[in-house]
Amino acid sequence: METLGTMHHLIQTSMLNTQEIHTILSRANTLAKQNLYPQTLKNKTIITAFFENSTRTLSSFEIAAKNLGAKVIRLDVSRSSTSKGETIADTAANLNAMHPDAIIIRHKNAGAPEHLARFITCPIINGGDGARAHPTQALLDLLTIANHYHQENLNSSSINLNLKGKRIGIIGDIKNSRVANSNLELLPRFGLNITLIAPPHFLPKTNLPTSHSLKDCIDKLDILMSLRTQTERHSAQVYGSLKDYAKDFCIRKEMLKDRDIILLHPGPVHHNIDLADDLFLDNRCKILNQVSNGVLVRMAVIEHCLGIKI
Repeated sequence: METLGTMHHLIQTSMLNTQEIHTILSRANTLAKQNLYPQTLKNKTIITAFFENSTRTLSSFEIAAKNLGAKVIRLDVSRSSTSKGETIADTAANLNAMHPDAIIIRHKNAGAPEHLARFITCPIINGGDGARAHPTQALLDLLTIANHYHQENLNSSSINLNLKGKRIGIIGDIKNSRVANSNLELLPRFGLNITLIAPPHFLPKTNLPTSHSLKDCIDKLDILMSLRTQTERHSAQVYGSLKDYAKDFCIRKEMLKDRDIILLHPGPVHHNIDLADDLFLDNRCKILNQVSNGVLVRMAVIEHCLGIKI
């Protein structure tokens, strides 16, 4: 039986404690086994307000909400009053006056979801803000990794998130990546050791191990998470060309050989810049698993944020 508990925003992964993360990811795996999804969000209205382009995240959230019975209203930003100069605060206040049950937002400016939350009485779920945070992406990455290393997760009502000693290399434009930022906060909490691999101008200030060469550290890694170069966040070109970048940081099959390693990427992928084309059919590539897990995680996240208890 469903009861209504406390409602929550999800703006950064740090807003979730360890037990909440276990609960969300266990719920995601439980939902994966359902032939028919429970209509826990029936009579709920979810607004998606994406002020920045998205394919996977927007579609994933909308499918997730509809799977659970919610009505989804997509704010057409190109035709909204923000294009006429309306502030995000005014937009938020007007959306709130329509009494939605949750608003999912993506915005090019870091901090926009927190600003929005000041004018909203329903849960705010962050679908990505600037280069700062993408919490549901980090959660689905953690689920994908945990399910790979703990196959018993798939047949259990709980989840084993103990990944102590597993080593992950995050590769690419880390400095400008909201995906990286959320994973840097989340993954170490479950025992993962992180190495940042990038040219110097793509590395943030950090106390983590770093490398400028993928080849030099690949033997020490169990997981590779490639990131695309965030060209839209660069004020000026900081490399000779993407081909120059790819010489050192594109993951290629001949580099992996027969290593027991898995590959992750949040998408969109720059083919033969981030990953070589022939790796997409390699069973070590978990990108489509990430996409599938994204729907499940976002279903569980929406339930959590709305205070739906099963």
